[in-house]
Amino acid sequence: MSKNRRKFTLDYKVEAAYRVIDTGRTSTEVAQELSINEASLRAWVERKEDELKLLRGLIQSLFRLPKEKN
Repeated sequence: MSKNRRKFTLDYKVEAAYRVIDTGRTSTEVAQELSINEASLRAWVERKEDELKLLRGLIQSLFRLPKEKN
C-alpha cells in the first residue's frame, strides 16, 4: 500500500518557512508542530532565505546607484 503524498499550496509553504525565519525556532520544532516533513520545511526555508538575500542585494545596489541629473 502506498501513501498518498500531501500537496501544499505556495501560501502554506511560505507561511511555514516564515514561522522558522521570523521566530528563530528550529525547523524541527515547526515541522513537528505542523506535522510535516522536516526536510521539506528546510528546503522551503532555504528557498525563502535565498529570495530574501537576493532582494536585500537588489535594494542595496539601488542605493549605490549614482543619482540621475535632471
